[in-house]
Amino acid sequence: MSKARERKVVVTTDKDRRGVFFGTLKTWQPDKQVCVLTNARMCVYWSQSTKGVLGLAANGPQSGSRVTPSIPSIELNGVTSVMDATDIAIDQWEKGVWS
Repeated sequence: MSKARERKVVVTTDKDRRGVFFGTLKTWQPDKQVCVLTNARMCVYWSQSTKGVLGLAANGPQSGSRVTPSIPSIELNGVTSVMDATDIAIDQWEKGVWS
């Protein structure tokens, strides 16, 4: 049996939490709006060249964005979307841009 590909995702949280996160999806409970990410980072600010939240999933954070260092694991509540990240986006997120 082959190991399933790890799902690298960008996750957004509701208007009260206002977070945008990236990491490997460990668990996802859509009915409870809760997920757990490992090797998680948060985008504190994204530049205009990133082209919004969908740009974070498509191309990753661009120059001028601010991405935190990674942490081992985070449980997110109030999840509003879970987006698969492209390979290009994954590379950008994992650089941890803070400029």
